[in-house]
Amino acid sequence: MPDAAAEPGTAAARNAAEEKSAFSHPAVEPDSTAGYGDHPDQVIDFYAPRGVTGPGEAAPVVVVLHGGSWRAPYDRRHISPFAGFLAGRGFAVASVEYRRGAEGTGADGSGEPVAGRWPDTFDDVAAALDALPELVRRHLPRADARRTVLTGHSAGGHLALWAAARHLLPADAPWRTDRPAPLRGVVALAPIADFEVADKLDVCGGAARQLLGGGELFAERRPYADPALLLPTGIATTLVQGRADVDVPQAVAEAYADAAAKAGEVVGVTLLEDVGHYPLIDPAADACAVVAEEIAQLAW
Repeated sequence: MPDAAAEPGTAAARNAAEEKSAFSHPAVEPDSTAGYGDHPDQVIDFYAPRGVTGPGEAAPVVVVLHGGSWRAPYDRRHISPFAGFLAGRGFAVASVEYRRGAEGTGADGSGEPVAGRWPDTFDDVAAALDALPELVRRHLPRADARRTVLTGHSAGGHLALWAAARHLLPADAPWRTDRPAPLRGVVALAPIADFEVADKLDVCGGAARQLLGGGELFAERRPYADPALLLPTGIATTLVQGRADVDVPQAVAEAYADAAAKAGEVVGVTLLEDVGHYPLIDPAADACAVVAEEIAQLAW
């Protein structure tokens, strides 16, 4: 008999259909690509704004951080249709690549690629954001870097929240900054935003625990990596979450919003009915247009 979870009408079947749609679009080639380091993964793709801004009008910058559980098989190409979609909405887009888990399988022999590299994944996101203003001036001459919004999907949503909170990192963190990032805001899409809750729910096969090295290192490194422990940021933040998401459940976003509230900060949470994990970055889905509007509210 077929697995009941795969039968039509189930949450698993809908998730599979949404994933298929999101990954069905051909990759959208950037207008230019630049490195922010020497490693092949230390690059940023740039998409010039199209169609909406008038002649001589500067466009806001949207920095995109892709998801994929911080695992090597998932790179920025799968989110390039989303980047192209945002460029078509008049945004100047910078899509960041970063080092992910090493190729191969985890220590448990499960066959699942390792999630993330410590500290390389964080080194790269910090370095990319630090290099971005100069690279934007060079590659996106129609952009206004003073109006920058960070967005990211799933694991990339985690990285967006983390990058906006670097001024709150422990004093010995190499990525700590002395002031908040000059951002208009953050729009995190189904983010892995609270590592304690994500770990309890075994989100993405325990990816958050793997990212931090597992075992005792998970607790030791959480203050350096978990956005739910890095609050309040003082930066406008919105989470967009599908209520039907089975990959990163709604409870993870709500835990982050609750932690922010306890820290005295209001974080917006936009919950979308009958939407799972992937429509948020699928240009063919209505949810993707909602995401663009949330970004526009902060950027313009």
